Amino acid sequence: MVGLFVDPMYFYLLHTGLKSCVTMDMQIGVGVTAVRTVADLFYLAHMILKFRTAFVAPSSRVFGRGELVRDPDQIAIRYLKNDFIIDLAAMLPIPQVTCIPVNNSSANHTNNTLSMIVLIQYIPRVFLIVSLNSKIVKSSGVVTRTAWAGAAYNLLLYTLASHVLGALWYLLSIERQYTCWMDVCTRENGTNPAIPKCYMSYLDCKTLEDPIRMDWHSRSEIDHQCLLPEATYVYGLFADALNLDVAKVNFWDKYLYCLWWGFRNLSSYGQNLENSTYRGETIFCILICIMGLVFFSHLIGNMQTYLQSMTVRLEEWRVKRRDIEEWMRHRQLPLELQERVRRFFQYKWLATRGVDEESILQSLPLDLRREIQRHLCLALVRRVPFFSQMDEQLLDAICERLVSSLSTKDAYIVREGDPVSEMLFVIRGELESSTTDGGRTNFFSSITLRPGDFCGEELLTWALMPNPSLNFPQSTRTVRSVTEVEAFALRAEDLKYVANQFKRLHSKRLQHAFRYYSHQWRSWGACFVQGAWRRYKKRKLARELSKQEELYYMQGQGGDDGDGHDDSDSAPLLGAGAGAGGDHRDGAAAGAAHLGATFLASKFAKNTKKSAAAHHGKARMEDVSSIKFPKLAKPDEPDFSLSSDDVL
Repeated sequence: MVGLFVDPMYFYLLHTGLKSCVTMDMQIGVGVTAVRTVADLFYLAHMILKFRTAFVAPSSRVFGRGELVRDPDQIAIRYLKNDFIIDLAAMLPIPQVTCIPVNNSSANHTNNTLSMIVLIQYIPRVFLIVSLNSKIVKSSGVVTRTAWAGAAYNLLLYTLASHVLGALWYLLSIERQYTCWMDVCTRENGTNPAIPKCYMSYLDCKTLEDPIRMDWHSRSEIDHQCLLPEATYVYGLFADALNLDVAKVNFWDKYLYCLWWGFRNLSSYGQNLENSTYRGETIFCILICIMGLVFFSHLIGNMQTYLQSMTVRLEEWRVKRRDIEEWMRHRQLPLELQERVRRFFQYKWLATRGVDEESILQSLPLDLRREIQRHLCLALVRRVPFFSQMDEQLLDAICERLVSSLSTKDAYIVREGDPVSEMLFVIRGELESSTTDGGRTNFFSSITLRPGDFCGEELLTWALMPNPSLNFPQSTRTVRSVTEVEAFALRAEDLKYVANQFKRLHSKRLQHAFRYYSHQWRSWGACFVQGAWRRYKKRKLARELSKQEELYYMQGQGGDDGDGHDDSDSAPLLGAGAGAGGDHRDGAAAGAAHLGATFLASKFAKNTKKSAAAHHGKARMEDVSSIKFPKLAKPDEPDFSLSSDDVL
């Protein structure tokens, strides 16, 4: 590419001035020749490399990629027959030799020869660029890896075309002015005695100090007819380039102006050109139109394609989102559902940028897919405590079958009673897992699943069964996302495959880990402990009431014995009082009646209290016995004790 940019710089060597002569700028020529020589060394190295580059034999391409030929002799023979001539023509340093000044050669003749050689040698060099470009595309599919690099590459090719066109425009403008000088010099052939005879050597600045040439130039009409801006000669589209030399513009300003001229006319297909009726100008304008149409449609089209490829996913997402909006309006979905749909697709776009990761992974070979899944999932899977108990081989098998799962806020992953088709391992976000134990009244248990937790453990129990049913197990919990959740999902068929192939999944250590980290088992264990505690409290209360009843009964028996003893003792006393005398008989009778009433009242109160205490204790016993504690069903036990024969 550097060589293609350097070659047109030879067209800027010639320049004119106010003395109606042409000369070569050797300072620019030396710099261009040095860079060109370095570029030719790369062409030479490329030729040497081709003598050592193996090739695929065409006869062996019947199946597969073919057989690679590495014999140096066969490689050299094939290269000499095919590409050697073109590479040699592109490598030869002919412009460097032609650029060496010769005393007997005029500047215009040297420049014509040099320009012709550069143009002819430019054809094989362009062919090499096109050939290399096609080989790169054939081997790798694209020239560049990124869209920006592809756009820059096509813009560079368009700049190269503008660079060549600007250099040709400047070279042809010098030739056009030289043609005007030749016409005037031919007419001044000595027939006019007022003007000395003109020789073609006068048009070379080497004779600028010749007195005869100076005398001719002072009386000639060459400046009046050919020197801008008063020239009567029509230069057409080359007038702007000739004004650069008249104004004595430095080299870089002149080059940038010519480059801009090339860009402007290639992009506008030469519509702004004001050419004369000169046949060469017309042909040059036609070539500009054709080149502009081809390069602008091809190179700029490719650059636009590269740039559009950067936003193709975004455009597809916009179209899909527009279709979703139209569908939701057509089906008259509620505003709440519409907002949830929008939030899901927005979250999915932010997480994946529209890339279908699963389809990309499925298109890769098994070994490469396994390595990628291990790189993506292994560190995250190890964060799950249940997985941290497994060995590397089992983790690789699980990582290979994990798929990404995204859930927005307030989305139900699974509802209680629905079939469980996958286990979900939380990576980011929070889930709420709740159960009503099949809809039991006044029963509700809820927990929060955080990164490292998992749900859907009923599926593991189903997968570890020796002969599982075709129907998936029913979920015992309702799982709802509290925030946006990113997780890995392990599908039922994948889990079944892992359980059948790896008998290490049936170990006791994994059984204990599964029970410990399973929230279903934790809920059952909590309910079991709570029920056992309540039964213990019930038995304890029954024992206390029984003790109190026995105590009251013993106290009642003791009171009955004391009252009988008092009655037997009082009878003799009453008898003695009756025989004492008449004065004391009425008072003793009244005292005996009062004491008897006191005893009867005390006994009645004691029996009433005893009956009330017994009735109250019986009522409390009936209340305690009537309490019904909810019993949560024990989760199904995974069959971790399978034999190796069953697994196989």
